[in-house]
Amino acid sequence: MRKLLFLLFTALATVAILNCSSADDDMPCLSCQYDSYSYRPSSSSSSYPSSSSRPMSSSSEYTGYTGGSCNASDYGAVEIGNQVWMAKNWGCYAPGSKCYNNDPAYCNEYGRLYDWATAMSVCPTGWHVPNNDEWDELVNYIESYWGCSGCAGRYLKAISGWNSGGNGVDKFGFAALPGGYGGSDGSFYGVGYYGYWWSASENSADNADYRDVLYYNENVHRDYDDKSDNLLSVRCLQD
Repeated sequence: MRKLLFLLFTALATVAILNCSSADDDMPCLSCQYDSYSYRPSSSSSSYPSSSSRPMSSSSEYTGYTGGSCNASDYGAVEIGNQVWMAKNWGCYAPGSKCYNNDPAYCNEYGRLYDWATAMSVCPTGWHVPNNDEWDELVNYIESYWGCSGCAGRYLKAISGWNSGGNGVDKFGFAALPGGYGGSDGSFYGVGYYGYWWSASENSADNADYRDVLYYNENVHRDYDDKSDNLLSVRCLQD
């Protein structure tokens, strides 16, 4: 009987380890491909112009998102122009990645935070971290569609979840949320106010580009920072 209980316990433990959606911050994801940032906001105004009267682009709502899942189908997908983006930030565990404040509840809401090197291999098969040209294509499509300049953030932001009146109108189902960022020293900053997403494009040997969306303006801003000292969000783009 004791041997039977031991075998049953071993089988259950194996199943638990293979469950990628576990909230355990140290639980590895066996299906992920294992092969940050100092805050510098712009000085743009926080005012929002009137919403365009053009009809909303078709998009879908995705419910039941569980941070930590390693299955692409759990994140939904939205077509924007000629691109297909995941509808949520990627959240699969990879060594060195973190939940904001080391709290799994933040992973459920915003996905995980990754250093640049980890981010480059964390998207599942058929998806990848977008480079600068692909981020530009997204921004240019939105601004061309709505006939505006410096406005893409407004149309990508989720309609709720941003503090201090920073919510957007989410016309494409991208649902950008302010997941903040983490530092290699264990610090975290900006959740609820700032969202940062890695680009695959390197700025130098030590730095890589990222895109940010801030609560007080409607732009999608491009900047760069240290690859290893910062933990940012990842939004996967279909190959």
